[in-house]
Amino acid sequence: MTQNDPSLQREALELLSHPVEGVEAGLAQADLAALARLLQAANDAYYRNDDPVFDDATYDALKRHNIALESAFPALKHADSVTEQVGAAPADGFAKVRHRQRMLSLENGFTTEDIVEFDKRIRRFLNLPDEAPLAFTAEPKIDGLSLSLRYEGGVLVQAATRGDGEVGENVTANARTIADIPHRIADAPDVLEVRGEVYMSDADFQQLNARMEARGSKPFANPRNAAAGSLRQLDSEVTRSRQLHFFAYAWGELSAPLADTQSGAVARLAQMGFSTNPLMRRCLHVEEMIAVYDGIADQRATLGYDIDGVVYKVDDLALQERLGFRSTTPRWALAHKFPAELAWTELLAIDIQVGRTGALSPVAKLRPVTVGGVVVSSATLHNADYIAARGRDGLPIRDGKDFRVGDWVEVYRAGDVIPKLRDVDLARRPADSAPFVFPDHCPECGSLVVREDGDAVHRCTGGLACPAQVVEKLKHFVSRAAFDIEGLGTKQVEMFFADRDLPIREPADIFTLAARDSANLGKLKNRDGFGERSATKLFQAIEAKREIPFQRVLFALGIRHLGESGAALIATHFGSWDALVDAMARAEIGAGAVWDELLSIDGVGAVLATSLIAAFQNPVESAIFLRLAQQLHIQDAAPPVVGGTPVAGLMIVFTGTLERMTRAEAKATAEALGAKVAGSVSAKTDLVVLGPGAGSKAKQAAALGIRTMDEGAWLALIGRDG
Repeated sequence: MTQNDPSLQREALELLSHPVEGVEAGLAQADLAALARLLQAANDAYYRNDDPVFDDATYDALKRHNIALESAFPALKHADSVTEQVGAAPADGFAKVRHRQRMLSLENGFTTEDIVEFDKRIRRFLNLPDEAPLAFTAEPKIDGLSLSLRYEGGVLVQAATRGDGEVGENVTANARTIADIPHRIADAPDVLEVRGEVYMSDADFQQLNARMEARGSKPFANPRNAAAGSLRQLDSEVTRSRQLHFFAYAWGELSAPLADTQSGAVARLAQMGFSTNPLMRRCLHVEEMIAVYDGIADQRATLGYDIDGVVYKVDDLALQERLGFRSTTPRWALAHKFPAELAWTELLAIDIQVGRTGALSPVAKLRPVTVGGVVVSSATLHNADYIAARGRDGLPIRDGKDFRVGDWVEVYRAGDVIPKLRDVDLARRPADSAPFVFPDHCPECGSLVVREDGDAVHRCTGGLACPAQVVEKLKHFVSRAAFDIEGLGTKQVEMFFADRDLPIREPADIFTLAARDSANLGKLKNRDGFGERSATKLFQAIEAKREIPFQRVLFALGIRHLGESGAALIATHFGSWDALVDAMARAEIGAGAVWDELLSIDGVGAVLATSLIAAFQNPVESAIFLRLAQQLHIQDAAPPVVGGTPVAGLMIVFTGTLERMTRAEAKATAEALGAKVAGSVSAKTDLVVLGPGAGSKAKQAAALGIRTMDEGAWLALIGRDG
């Protein structure tokens, strides 16, 4: 794969054209599976091979699209979500290094509003009023390769790339060839891990590519790739010849603190002889942060090295420690990315795609145009209202200018959902153009299309009679997080669905495929794309999946609103498939013991509970589930394993006004210690922490005999009473 791989670019842009707002959970589930695959390929290409398949804007957009879908549908979040990953596993060829402290990535922001919200979010977490002082540092975000340098007794003993954040590559010999990296430092802690970015200047990049082209070698796509490829050479003399540079801006393990502030610590690194960025500034409020961002953006073309934004960090290191970390990013830092570019092109067609849940998604097909370094040929049109220039409130948007086939439209690649259409040039609109008429019948099956009150999306009413919906459900069934049958991917599902002799029209058909093949005159091994070996391997792969964990089966069913996390919660609670089926047979939506039991599961709400009961009580779907279960041995769910802290495994409820930490900080602290935090008291609650003003929840806890304590006792319990 090479940078901006056309097939992957097309797939990414097509995926990004799908709306987040108003999308059905089923389509969101399918999109998240596709996003996981694309982002993993991008991470491997970028971090391991130094040969990206996407430009930064597309990668950022895919990741933000993933985050937006996970935010809209928390129950669909994958256990191995890209939001829980940093970088990629190290490549072969270098010794591996396990970082003492993880090297994390940064959360991205793209607008002034994102920066304002970043400041507000930190203040909410720390319970700081708007007028309270809160300083940040702001510095250019270097577009290079992250590197960690370990010094012991002032001597450089190890240099390691970030890798996947936990394990990187040992590139010590190569790092010693970089002039900006001192081999010895004075007045340093006994143990000091300096972290920063290796980069190549624009001038050195141009000279390197000229030399490579002169000898017939493939040139690098950009300075970042050149820096990464140069640092990861097996011959350190090659690295030496590439003229790499290093900016220090952070640290890992320390035997003694460098300073009390971020700015002070970076100044200390400069005193030790490290190159630090002279554009770094300390800002006292958001307006100063934006001013620094604007100033750096104005200098971007003249800096002599690539940057892709500005990084803000809380300056007070004590506050950084209180804020802590999410799974892959610190709460106290944000990367303010630069915006993408705009371009004008012709709208050639408006296509309608039908998702697994019947949602009709319009996609603009464009005359290909380069926008921000990427060729764009399609863009999202969201829904019928967006095409007709109507907002959610029914009022005009874009000054009432609708989109029509034949129009010249402005395309932009923003950081959140890209690409999108921004404007229409009415002066170039063809005289015979006509408003786009949204279809009233499904383009896949001809069934009636309806739009319910309050819903922005048109939907096909064909259900299982609609090929697009059935095929998408089957694709989800065989996806990685579901049954993950080797040799049975999306292309094979489409082939078998259309096959007359060996059709797969529902999940159970997969597990009767071998038996039907043996009874069929037209053998699978004789068909295009298959031979005797590949057919045998497919049958063996299917057979291997007859025994499968309960939660994977539940997720694979494609029940609306039920993602991986929700499936795991349901499976763990009920324990076995038979127990769930029995409970669903007795369940009532909105009332009864089973309904109450479902809502008592932390992470399961009324929407998911309703969808689950409805699916199992639907005659058509329940019959499909039964036929599948008869083909499988479904493994019971293992009970959760807890331990390690005084509160690990406990279900905790915080109520009232906490005085020494905010509710958000208390929740994050409890979860970091292995506890679960619920919003309501139930029989499954183990502990209720009471702040002043605790009301009904305190009474519920008392009535149920649940242990309670005040905030001081809670802090003592977790060792934070000092």
